[in-house]
Amino acid sequence: MATSLLLLLDDIATVLDDVSVLTKVAAKKTAGVLGDDLALNAQQVSGVKADRELPVVWAVCKGSFVNKAILVPAALAIGTWLPWLVTPLLMLGGAFLCFEGCEKLAHKFLHKDEHAAERARHEQAVADEAVDVVATEKSKIKGAVRTDFILSAEIIAITLGTVQGQPFPTKLAVLAGIAIVMTFGVYGLVAGIVKLDDAGLHLSRREGAGVQALGRAILAMAPWLMKGLSIAGTAAMFLVGGGILVHGVPALGHAVEVWAVNAGKLLGSLGTMGASAGVGVVVGAIVLAGVELAKKLLKKA
Repeated sequence: MATSLLLLLDDIATVLDDVSVLTKVAAKKTAGVLGDDLALNAQQVSGVKADRELPVVWAVCKGSFVNKAILVPAALAIGTWLPWLVTPLLMLGGAFLCFEGCEKLAHKFLHKDEHAAERARHEQAVADEAVDVVATEKSKIKGAVRTDFILSAEIIAITLGTVQGQPFPTKLAVLAGIAIVMTFGVYGLVAGIVKLDDAGLHLSRREGAGVQALGRAILAMAPWLMKGLSIAGTAAMFLVGGGILVHGVPALGHAVEVWAVNAGKLLGSLGTMGASAGVGVVVGAIVLAGVELAKKLLKKA
């Protein structure tokens, strides 16, 4: 009896150790998507009235949990009964990330006037007392939850690729763990980011020169933090998406790995990142061109 109990405890410890290691690996692989998720959601929930920012973040967070409650069982089903689908789904997800990165760049640099007009309309709607604030918030929440679904699917797909071949309990534990940690992590940080300006304003009005200086520094830093997150998120799209595509093509992935080993640790790492980003930009541009052509043909039709 005692021996059986010890063996059971040893098995549980082994499973927990496997889950811990695989969760760390999955977290590293999904870090790029996480950065993009953080940047996009911080941008989407910002701009609402200050006293409604946290309720909106919480509403999107609840929507994110619903998304993952759908995606985790779907991923487990695919991993169990259709394992051959994992790589094609990862490749599709990688291509979509690259496309989204190119679309963001194209929208920013090729449609500057439209982008500025859209921001002006949104700011005017928020400031106008006659505008239905509840309807505006619902629209923002729906858009943020839709975006979260796509990015959550990427996170779950990358995690599934990491745990493929593991026992079902290990898959379930890692996928559920990543889903919970990523959701709380992202929206906890989003809540902190959108309230940074309020914290800076509060400190700038407190007594003491040092506290006021800190508050002014936070107020000055907040817009730059949002810009930095946006840039990092876009770069992460190409790095993560391109990396998935590179490793999804065995010949290309092997060639990059061989070159990285021969080039040394530093040059090899930079070369691998450069190859992933380059593939990501090229594939994203091709997909974007195809989408834009399809839109034009549909308009004519």
